[in-house]
Amino acid sequence: MQAIIMPQAGAPDVLQLREIETPSISNGNELLVRVRAAGVNPVDTKLRANGTYFLEQMPAVLGCDGAGIVEAVGDEVTRFEPGDEVYYCYGGLGKSRTGNYAEFTIVDEAYVAHKPESLSYSEAAAAPLVLITAWEALFDRAHAVPGSKVLIHAGAGGVGHAAIQLAKIAGAEVATTISSKEKADFVAGLGADKIINYREEDFQAVILDWADGAGVDLAFDTVGGETFTKTIPAVRCYGDLVTILQVPADTDWKTARLENLRISQELMLTPQIIGMKGGAQHHCRILSQCTEWIEEGQLKIHVSQTLPLSEAARAHELIEQGGMIGKIVLEIA
Repeated sequence: MQAIIMPQAGAPDVLQLREIETPSISNGNELLVRVRAAGVNPVDTKLRANGTYFLEQMPAVLGCDGAGIVEAVGDEVTRFEPGDEVYYCYGGLGKSRTGNYAEFTIVDEAYVAHKPESLSYSEAAAAPLVLITAWEALFDRAHAVPGSKVLIHAGAGGVGHAAIQLAKIAGAEVATTISSKEKADFVAGLGADKIINYREEDFQAVILDWADGAGVDLAFDTVGGETFTKTIPAVRCYGDLVTILQVPADTDWKTARLENLRISQELMLTPQIIGMKGGAQHHCRILSQCTEWIEEGQLKIHVSQTLPLSEAARAHELIEQGGMIGKIVLEIA
Protein backbone atom coordinates (compact mmCIF):
# COMPACT_ATOMS: atom_id res chain seq x y z
CA MET A 1 0.00 0.00 0.00
CA GLN A 2 0.99 3.64 -0.31
CA ALA A 3 1.67 5.62 2.86
CA ILE A 4 3.38 8.78 4.01
CA ILE A 5 6.37 7.70 6.07
CA MET A 6 8.15 9.77 8.71
CA PRO A 7 11.65 8.21 9.00
CA GLN A 8 12.86 10.76 11.55
CA ALA A 9 11.80 14.04 13.14
CA GLY A 10 12.30 17.19 11.16
CA ALA A 11 10.81 19.73 8.78
CA PRO A 12 7.77 18.91 6.59
CA ASP A 13 10.02 17.54 3.85
CA VAL A 14 10.88 14.49 5.99
CA LEU A 15 7.43 13.14 5.06
CA GLN A 16 7.87 10.70 2.18
CA LEU A 17 5.37 8.83 0.02
CA ARG A 18 6.42 5.17 -0.05
CA GLU A 19 5.11 1.73 -0.84
CA ILE A 20 4.97 -0.32 2.37
CA GLU A 21 3.41 -3.57 3.52
CA THR A 22 -0.34 -3.47 4.24
CA PRO A 23 -0.90 -4.02 7.98
CA SER A 24 -2.80 -7.09 9.13
CA ILE A 25 -5.05 -7.85 12.09
CA SER A 26 -3.18 -9.40 15.02
CA ASN A 27 -5.71 -8.99 17.87
CA GLY A 28 -9.37 -9.98 18.02
CA ASN A 29 -10.57 -6.44 18.77
CA GLU A 30 -8.99 -4.84 15.70
CA LEU A 31 -10.40 -3.56 12.44
CA LEU A 32 -8.53 -3.26 9.17
CA VAL A 33 -9.79 -0.03 7.62
CA ARG A 34 -9.40 1.12 4.03
CA VAL A 35 -8.72 4.80 4.70
CA ARG A 36 -10.53 7.21 2.39
CA ALA A 37 -9.51 10.44 4.13
CA ALA A 38 -7.23 11.55 6.96
CA GLY A 39 -7.61 14.71 8.99
CA VAL A 40 -4.47 16.81 9.51
CA ASN A 41 -4.07 18.38 12.96
CA PRO A 42 -1.51 20.62 14.69
CA VAL A 43 -0.49 17.65 16.84
CA ASP A 44 0.67 15.91 13.65
CA THR A 45 3.06 18.76 12.90
CA LYS A 46 4.41 18.71 16.46
CA LEU A 47 5.01 14.96 16.35
CA ARG A 48 6.75 15.35 13.00
CA ALA A 49 8.95 18.17 14.28
CA ASN A 50 9.78 16.79 17.74
CA GLY A 51 9.34 13.03 17.49
CA THR A 52 6.51 10.61 18.24
CA TYR A 53 5.43 9.04 21.53
CA PHE A 54 6.93 5.69 20.46
CA LEU A 55 10.36 6.49 19.03
CA GLU A 56 11.46 2.86 19.30
CA GLN A 57 8.91 1.96 16.61
CA MET A 58 10.14 4.38 13.94
CA PRO A 59 9.61 4.94 11.06
CA ALA A 60 6.07 6.15 11.71
CA VAL A 61 2.87 6.87 9.83
CA LEU A 62 1.22 10.01 11.21
CA GLY A 63 -2.45 10.99 11.21
CA CYS A 64 -4.78 10.58 14.21
CA ASP A 65 -8.08 11.21 12.42
CA GLY A 66 -9.48 8.85 9.83
CA ALA A 67 -12.59 7.87 7.93
CA GLY A 68 -13.04 4.92 5.65
CA ILE A 69 -14.48 1.46 5.04
CA VAL A 70 -14.01 -1.63 7.21
CA GLU A 71 -12.05 -4.16 5.17
CA ALA A 72 -11.76 -6.96 7.76
CA VAL A 73 -12.53 -7.54 11.44
CA GLY A 74 -10.96 -9.51 14.28
CA ASP A 75 -12.83 -12.43 15.82
CA GLU A 76 -13.80 -10.43 18.93
CA VAL A 77 -15.29 -7.45 17.06
CA THR A 78 -19.03 -7.13 17.68
CA ARG A 79 -20.14 -3.73 16.35
CA PHE A 80 -18.74 -3.72 12.83
CA GLU A 81 -18.47 -5.88 9.75
CA PRO A 82 -16.71 -5.52 6.40
CA GLY A 83 -18.24 -2.77 4.29
CA ASP A 84 -19.23 -0.51 7.21
CA GLU A 85 -18.34 3.17 6.88
CA VAL A 86 -16.54 4.43 10.00
CA TYR A 87 -14.73 7.38 11.53
CA TYR A 88 -12.40 7.56 14.52
CA CYS A 89 -9.43 9.19 16.20
CA TYR A 90 -6.87 6.43 16.60
CA GLY A 91 -3.22 5.94 15.71
CA GLY A 92 -0.74 8.39 14.27
CA LEU A 93 1.28 8.64 17.49
CA GLY A 94 4.11 6.39 16.35
CA LYS A 95 2.83 2.87 17.01
CA SER A 96 3.49 0.41 14.22
CA ARG A 97 0.56 -0.65 11.98
CA THR A 98 -1.34 2.55 12.87
CA GLY A 99 -1.61 6.02 11.38
CA ASN A 100 -4.01 7.36 8.78
CA TYR A 101 -1.70 8.92 6.19
CA ALA A 102 -2.01 5.58 4.42
CA GLU A 103 -4.32 3.48 2.25
CA PHE A 104 -4.96 1.01 5.11
CA THR A 105 -4.63 1.11 8.88
CA ILE A 106 -5.39 -0.97 11.97
CA VAL A 107 -7.88 0.52 14.45
CA ASP A 108 -9.03 -0.72 17.87
CA GLU A 109 -12.82 -1.25 17.74
CA ALA A 110 -13.28 0.64 21.04
CA TYR A 111 -12.41 3.96 19.35
CA VAL A 112 -14.60 3.59 16.28
CA ALA A 113 -18.05 4.96 15.44
CA HIS A 114 -20.24 4.61 12.38
CA LYS A 115 -19.67 7.50 9.98
CA PRO A 116 -22.52 10.02 9.75
CA GLU A 117 -24.31 9.32 6.48
CA SER A 118 -24.63 13.03 5.71
CA LEU A 119 -20.86 13.62 5.83
CA SER A 120 -18.37 12.97 3.07
CA TYR A 121 -15.29 10.95 3.99
CA SER A 122 -13.28 14.18 4.10
CA GLU A 123 -15.71 15.88 6.46
CA ALA A 124 -15.86 12.78 8.67
CA ALA A 125 -12.07 12.50 8.82
CA ALA A 126 -11.86 16.13 9.95
CA ALA A 127 -14.24 15.59 12.87
CA PRO A 128 -13.12 13.16 15.62
CA LEU A 129 -10.14 14.86 17.25
CA VAL A 130 -11.72 18.31 17.32
CA LEU A 131 -15.13 17.06 18.49
CA ILE A 132 -13.69 14.95 21.30
CA THR A 133 -11.28 17.70 22.37
CA ALA A 134 -14.03 20.34 22.46
CA TRP A 135 -16.46 18.00 24.23
CA GLU A 136 -14.00 17.02 26.94
CA ALA A 137 -12.97 20.64 27.53
CA LEU A 138 -16.52 21.99 27.71
CA PHE A 139 -18.34 19.14 29.44
CA ASP A 140 -15.77 16.91 31.19
CA ARG A 141 -13.07 19.34 32.36
CA ALA A 142 -15.62 22.16 32.83
CA HIS A 143 -19.40 22.45 32.81
CA ALA A 144 -21.00 24.37 29.96
CA VAL A 145 -24.69 24.58 30.88
CA PRO A 146 -27.72 26.54 29.66
CA GLY A 147 -27.25 30.25 30.29
CA SER A 148 -23.55 30.06 31.09
CA LYS A 149 -21.18 32.54 29.43
CA VAL A 150 -18.35 30.85 27.56
CA LEU A 151 -15.24 32.33 25.93
CA ILE A 152 -13.66 30.26 23.17
CA HIS A 153 -10.35 31.44 21.77
CA ALA A 154 -9.63 31.05 18.03
CA GLY A 155 -13.22 30.17 17.23
CA ALA A 156 -12.58 29.80 13.50
CA GLY A 157 -10.00 27.04 14.00
CA GLY A 158 -10.52 23.30 13.99
CA VAL A 159 -11.17 22.83 17.71
CA GLY A 160 -12.66 26.31 18.10
CA HIS A 161 -15.36 25.93 15.48
CA ALA A 162 -16.44 22.61 16.99
CA ALA A 163 -16.45 24.12 20.50
CA ILE A 164 -18.68 27.04 19.50
CA GLN A 165 -21.30 24.67 18.15
CA LEU A 166 -21.17 22.28 21.11
CA ALA A 167 -21.47 25.16 23.56
CA LYS A 168 -24.48 26.52 21.67
CA ILE A 169 -26.11 23.07 21.65
CA ALA A 170 -25.64 23.07 25.45
CA GLY A 171 -27.51 26.38 25.66
CA ALA A 172 -24.54 28.59 26.54
CA GLU A 173 -23.86 32.13 25.37
CA VAL A 174 -20.62 32.15 23.41
CA ALA A 175 -17.95 34.80 22.89
CA THR A 176 -15.01 34.04 20.64
CA THR A 177 -11.81 35.65 19.42
CA ILE A 178 -10.90 35.89 15.74
CA SER A 179 -8.42 37.85 13.61
CA SER A 180 -10.20 38.85 10.39
CA LYS A 181 -13.52 39.84 8.84
CA GLU A 182 -13.67 36.48 7.03
CA LYS A 183 -13.32 34.63 10.32
CA ALA A 184 -15.86 36.92 11.99
CA ASP A 185 -18.42 36.04 9.31
CA PHE A 186 -17.60 32.35 9.70
CA VAL A 187 -18.10 32.22 13.49
CA ALA A 188 -21.25 34.34 13.23
CA GLY A 189 -22.64 31.58 11.02
CA LEU A 190 -21.87 29.07 13.79
CA GLY A 191 -23.96 31.04 16.29
CA ALA A 192 -21.32 33.00 18.23
CA ASP A 193 -23.00 35.70 20.32
CA LYS A 194 -20.00 37.99 20.83
CA ILE A 195 -17.20 38.21 18.27
CA ILE A 196 -13.91 39.88 19.23
CA ASN A 197 -11.17 40.75 16.74
CA TYR A 198 -8.22 40.51 19.11
CA ARG A 199 -6.06 42.53 16.70
CA GLU A 200 -8.36 45.51 17.05
CA GLU A 201 -9.80 45.10 20.56
CA ASP A 202 -8.62 44.17 24.05
CA PHE A 203 -10.46 40.90 24.57
CA GLN A 204 -10.17 41.19 28.36
CA ALA A 205 -12.02 44.50 28.39
CA VAL A 206 -14.65 43.35 25.92
CA ILE A 207 -15.31 40.14 27.86
CA LEU A 208 -15.63 41.91 31.20
CA ASP A 209 -18.11 44.36 29.68
CA TRP A 210 -20.05 41.50 28.03
CA ALA A 211 -20.13 39.56 31.30
CA ASP A 212 -21.27 42.52 33.43
CA GLY A 213 -17.85 42.97 34.97
CA ALA A 214 -17.74 39.51 36.52
CA GLY A 215 -16.01 37.51 33.80
CA VAL A 216 -17.13 34.39 31.94
CA ASP A 217 -18.15 31.17 33.60
CA LEU A 218 -15.85 29.15 31.35
CA ALA A 219 -12.91 30.06 29.12
CA PHE A 220 -11.46 27.61 26.61
CA ASP A 221 -7.90 28.40 25.49
CA THR A 222 -6.87 26.83 22.17
CA VAL A 223 -3.96 29.24 21.60
CA GLY A 224 -1.69 29.01 24.62
CA GLY A 225 1.20 31.22 25.69
CA GLU A 226 0.28 34.81 26.54
CA THR A 227 -3.35 34.16 25.62
CA PHE A 228 -3.67 31.75 28.54
CA THR A 229 -2.20 34.26 30.98
CA LYS A 230 -4.33 37.15 29.71
CA THR A 231 -7.47 35.03 29.98
CA ILE A 232 -7.20 34.50 33.75
CA PRO A 233 -8.66 37.93 34.67
CA ALA A 234 -11.50 37.40 32.17
CA VAL A 235 -12.91 34.43 34.14
CA ARG A 236 -15.32 34.96 37.04
CA CYS A 237 -14.59 33.87 40.60
CA TYR A 238 -14.96 30.08 40.93
CA GLY A 239 -15.03 29.81 37.13
CA ASP A 240 -13.22 27.41 34.80
CA LEU A 241 -10.25 27.92 32.49
CA VAL A 242 -9.39 24.98 30.25
CA THR A 243 -6.37 24.89 27.94
CA ILE A 244 -5.18 22.41 25.31
CA LEU A 245 -1.64 23.82 25.39
CA GLN A 246 1.21 23.61 27.86
CA VAL A 247 0.70 26.20 30.61
CA PRO A 248 3.45 28.88 30.38
CA ALA A 249 6.18 28.33 32.94
CA ASP A 250 6.16 32.00 33.96
CA THR A 251 2.40 32.15 34.65
CA ASP A 252 1.52 34.39 37.60
CA TRP A 253 -1.03 32.34 39.55
CA LYS A 254 -1.98 35.00 42.11
CA THR A 255 -5.24 36.11 40.45
CA ALA A 256 -6.27 32.54 39.65
CA ARG A 257 -5.70 31.51 43.27
CA LEU A 258 -7.40 34.57 44.74
CA GLU A 259 -10.50 33.98 42.61
CA ASN A 260 -10.55 30.21 43.13
CA LEU A 261 -10.39 29.44 39.43
CA ARG A 262 -10.40 25.82 38.38
CA ILE A 263 -7.58 25.36 35.86
CA SER A 264 -7.80 22.25 33.68
CA GLN A 265 -5.67 20.79 30.92
CA GLU A 266 -7.18 18.85 28.06
CA LEU A 267 -5.40 16.21 25.98
CA MET A 268 -7.80 13.85 24.24
CA LEU A 269 -4.95 11.54 23.21
CA THR A 270 -4.37 10.30 26.78
CA PRO A 271 -6.41 7.05 26.43
CA GLN A 272 -4.26 6.01 23.46
CA ILE A 273 -0.97 7.02 25.03
CA ILE A 274 -1.47 5.18 28.32
CA GLY A 275 -3.97 2.51 27.19
CA MET A 276 -7.21 3.48 28.95
CA LYS A 277 -10.08 1.30 27.71
CA GLY A 278 -12.64 3.38 29.57
CA GLY A 279 -11.35 6.50 27.85
CA ALA A 280 -11.67 4.84 24.45
CA GLN A 281 -15.28 3.91 25.13
CA HIS A 282 -16.00 7.47 26.25
CA HIS A 283 -14.58 8.79 22.98
CA CYS A 284 -16.82 6.42 21.05
CA ARG A 285 -19.88 7.63 23.01
CA ILE A 286 -18.94 11.24 22.21
CA LEU A 287 -18.71 10.49 18.49
CA SER A 288 -22.00 8.60 18.55
CA GLN A 289 -23.79 11.56 20.17
CA CYS A 290 -22.15 14.01 17.79
CA THR A 291 -23.27 11.82 14.89
CA GLU A 292 -26.88 12.34 16.00
CA TRP A 293 -26.41 16.12 16.10
CA ILE A 294 -24.69 16.08 12.71
CA GLU A 295 -27.56 14.12 11.16
CA GLU A 296 -30.05 16.53 12.75
CA GLY A 297 -28.20 19.50 11.22
CA GLN A 298 -27.15 20.97 14.58
CA LEU A 299 -23.44 20.36 14.09
CA LYS A 300 -21.27 20.92 11.03
CA ILE A 301 -17.62 20.25 10.27
CA HIS A 302 -15.83 22.76 8.06
CA VAL A 303 -13.11 21.53 5.72
CA SER A 304 -11.22 24.48 4.28
CA GLN A 305 -8.99 22.51 1.93
CA THR A 306 -8.40 18.96 0.72
CA LEU A 307 -5.12 17.68 -0.68
CA PRO A 308 -4.04 14.32 -2.09
CA LEU A 309 -2.07 11.99 0.18
CA SER A 310 1.13 12.80 -1.70
CA GLU A 311 0.91 16.42 -0.50
CA ALA A 312 1.03 15.69 3.23
CA ALA A 313 4.12 17.89 3.59
CA ARG A 314 2.23 20.79 2.03
CA ALA A 315 -0.65 20.24 4.48
CA HIS A 316 1.83 20.49 7.36
CA GLU A 317 3.27 23.70 5.94
CA LEU A 318 -0.19 25.27 5.73
CA ILE A 319 -1.01 24.39 9.33
CA GLU A 320 2.30 25.75 10.58
CA GLN A 321 1.63 29.03 8.78
CA GLY A 322 -1.42 29.47 11.04
CA GLY A 323 -4.66 31.28 10.35
CA MET A 324 -6.55 28.22 9.16
CA ILE A 325 -10.35 28.22 9.11
CA GLY A 326 -11.67 24.77 10.01
CA LYS A 327 -9.61 21.76 8.94
CA ILE A 328 -7.30 20.44 6.22
CA VAL A 329 -7.84 16.86 5.02
CA LEU A 330 -5.81 14.41 2.94
CA GLU A 331 -7.94 12.48 0.46
CA ILE A 332 -6.86 8.93 -0.34
CA ALA A 333 -8.05 7.31 -3.56
